[in-house]
Amino acid sequence: MPFYESVLIARQDISAAQVDNLADELTEVVKANGGEVAKREYWGLKNLAYKMKKNRKGHYVLLNLDAPPAAVTEFERIMRYNEDILRYLTVRVAALDPEPSVMMQKGRDDRPQRGRFGGRDGGRGDRDHRGDRGGDRENREGRGDRENRAEREGDRA
Repeated sequence: MPFYESVLIARQDISAAQVDNLADELTEVVKANGGEVAKREYWGLKNLAYKMKKNRKGHYVLLNLDAPPAAVTEFERIMRYNEDILRYLTVRVAALDPEPSVMMQKGRDDRPQRGRFGGRDGGRGDRDHRGDRGGDRENREGRGDRENRAEREGDRA
């Protein structure tokens, strides 16, 4: 049987227990149609990138399915008519990953802490405070005086 990953977003105003019951119902639909749910993860209540059906947050659930296409079609039909589900996405994958997803890994931030100024630490790199803006003003190597510069520009024209 083919493998599928499905992520659904449930409304913010239902409880986590209700989301768990919803996932149980969907699992039963898949089992009744000859498939099985290999993994189920509740990612929690997260902010949405934009409002969906007047909701700013949603409960995210991941389901890894080992099911025939007919079971997935019925699974999606049930989700489509359920008012508690804002969005869902089911994709076919080559193999199911038995490891916890990236969303479930606690130490998933491999980047160093950036600090208050986003990694800049308030410093200016190799420049000191307001320094190194043109170097030494007296030493204008190769620029010459203004009179000489005007003569040179006149020669070019």
